Amino acid sequence: MIIETAKRLKHLKEYYFSVKLKEVKTLQDAGNDVINLGIGSPDLFPSDDTIDTLITSARRKGSHGYQPYKGIAPLRKSIASWYQQTYGVSLDPETEILPLMGSKEGITHISLTFLDEGDEVLIPELGYPSYRSVSEMVGAQVRTYPLLEEKNYEPDWYYLENEDFSQVKLMWVNYPHMPTGAPASRELFEKLVDFGRRHRILICHDNPYSLVLNDKPPISLLSVEGSREVCLELNSMSKSHNMAGWRMGWVSGAREYIDAILKVKSNVDSGMFLPVQEAAVAALQNSDEWHQERNAVYRKRRAFVYQILDRLGCVYRRDQQGMFIWAKVPVQLRSVEKLVDYLLYEYSIFLTPGFIFGEKGARFIRISLCTPEDRLQQVVERLQNIQITDADAWERN
Repeated sequence: MIIETAKRLKHLKEYYFSVKLKEVKTLQDAGNDVINLGIGSPDLFPSDDTIDTLITSARRKGSHGYQPYKGIAPLRKSIASWYQQTYGVSLDPETEILPLMGSKEGITHISLTFLDEGDEVLIPELGYPSYRSVSEMVGAQVRTYPLLEEKNYEPDWYYLENEDFSQVKLMWVNYPHMPTGAPASRELFEKLVDFGRRHRILICHDNPYSLVLNDKPPISLLSVEGSREVCLELNSMSKSHNMAGWRMGWVSGAREYIDAILKVKSNVDSGMFLPVQEAAVAALQNSDEWHQERNAVYRKRRAFVYQILDRLGCVYRRDQQGMFIWAKVPVQLRSVEKLVDYLLYEYSIFLTPGFIFGEKGARFIRISLCTPEDRLQQVVERLQNIQITDADAWERN
């Protein structure tokens, strides 16, 4: 006898990478040298101070007990100092910052905090899949808003100003944008804050990529006047500090919002491991030179990714920010899904199909920069004689 699962699972699919990486692992176990260009999991190390602090803290008596639900005070103060230095934004470390086990956790906590069953949520037509899946999981109604490719994937303001949003409670935004690499701008953020205030919609900005391959001063949505009334901002150390597996992020915003999210969070976890929190304090003090060195590595890798995309006949922009390159496949190729499987099973190369980020991504692929240069060079060599249209005729045995 099998007990029936909750109704919320009936339309909830297992995360794409969870499924596909099982295939990759099976191929690797069979002896195939699969080069994974799909996942944005930094392979570079955190700073030496970060790792040393973790080790020292882990060896100290008293480090292994439960910790405050709000995180330790030195961490919140360090986040506040980092926000001031990085974005010019002043945050109260006691009331306006809530550390999280990664920003992905924050998507769930925010949704549980603000959405009742039947509330409507605006999500971008291209975006992180968890915005949709978590909204549906809590019983909210998803409404997709268009992004304009010709305007560097900014929201379609004509659409947003001519629809009935009386039932919309929350809107997800993400700039620098994933997966397209479109940059943030102050003008865009001012429009978002104004839109949220006029329509009484909570604007939730997911901001993990602002320090990665961004040649301009990074921007926070919370730097816009009036943003505290209608905005929350998630941030993460996964990409910016090479700490993806450490699960360290936070949400920032007005005290009333933070206190409400804490009600949910305090019923879900029992605080973060103290050595991780103390190591995060050290990481937030990384020098500008440390960040520049990380970006220099990504720039070298990006040059190889351009070669890979050229071999595949793709079209792409060279001004993308973040740790991915978003590219459109040739018009003569009929199926991106077949291309992805063709590259995986025939060339032992895994990359991400754009359709997992939304229907508008059906003609795109995404390549991660989290692969060493020598492995990227191997990909270039493997694709030396590829005929991309062969993917259309390929059938998996």
